[in-house]
Amino acid sequence: MTGNLPISFVRFAAASVRAVGLDDPAKKEIAMRLVSSAENSSLDWTAQYPYIEDIRDGRGYTAGIIGFCSGTGDMLDLVEFYTDRRPGNVLAAYLPTLRAVNGSDSHDGLDPGFPGDWRRAARDAAFRRAQDDERDRVYFGPAVRQGKADGLRVLGQFAYYDALVMHGDGTDPLGFRAIRRRALRTAQPPAQGGDEVRYLDAFLDARVWAMRREEAHSDTSRVDTAQRVFLRRGNLDLDPPLDWKVYGDSYHIG
Repeated sequence: MTGNLPISFVRFAAASVRAVGLDDPAKKEIAMRLVSSAENSSLDWTAQYPYIEDIRDGRGYTAGIIGFCSGTGDMLDLVEFYTDRRPGNVLAAYLPTLRAVNGSDSHDGLDPGFPGDWRRAARDAAFRRAQDDERDRVYFGPAVRQGKADGLRVLGQFAYYDALVMHGDGTDPLGFRAIRRRALRTAQPPAQGGDEVRYLDAFLDARVWAMRREEAHSDTSRVDTAQRVFLRRGNLDLDPPLDWKVYGDSYHIG
C-alpha cells in the first residue's frame, strides 16, 4: 500500500530494493572467480589458499586467495591476524622475519621453510577464514563502500576491487586512490551527476596508465579483454553469462 506517497518515490524505493551490489553473495562469487582468473589462471578461487610463489614482481612471496605479499605488508597483517586467533600456529614463528622483509623482495629468513609451512597452514580452517576476513577488510569491503558512495553498480564496484587487489591503497602514486583521482580529472561518477559508462571508461584508462608503469603489471588484459568487454556490452551489473580473456586464456561463467 503506497498511501499518499508520490509515484516517483515509490518507483525509486522499489528500484532501491531491487538494486544489487557486489556484496550480494552471487555477485561476490563472480568477483572472486574473475580475480582468480587474473591472479591464478583459474576460476577455482577456493583452491588458492595454499598457493605461494615469488612471481618476480619485486614484492617477495605472493600467496593465498588474493595474492598477499611478503613485501607489501598485507601478508604480515594476515599472519598477525591469524596468530591472534590461533596462537602458536605454524606461521607465527615467521612474524619477526616478515616484519624485517616488509617493503622488500627479500626471502631472508623465509627460505627454505616458509612456503611449505604456508601450505601446511592452509589446511587449517582458521587460516582459510583469516584469509577471507583480511581480503574483505582490506580490499573487498573498501572497494564496495567506495563504489556505492560513487553511485556505481556492480561492474564499477568490481573495477575498484580489482584495482585495490593489484595496486593497494594509501599514498602510493600508482595506488587505487591515485588511479581514482586521475579518473576524476576527466569524468564524474554518478553520485556527482556524471555518466556511469563515461566515468568507468575514465577509471579503466587510469588503471591501464598505472599498470603500464610497472613492468610486472604491463599486461593489461585483465582490463582490456575483461572489464572493458563487460563495459562495452553494457553489462553494468555483471549478469551472467560472462565471457572474457586474461593473458590470452578464455573464461566463461554461465
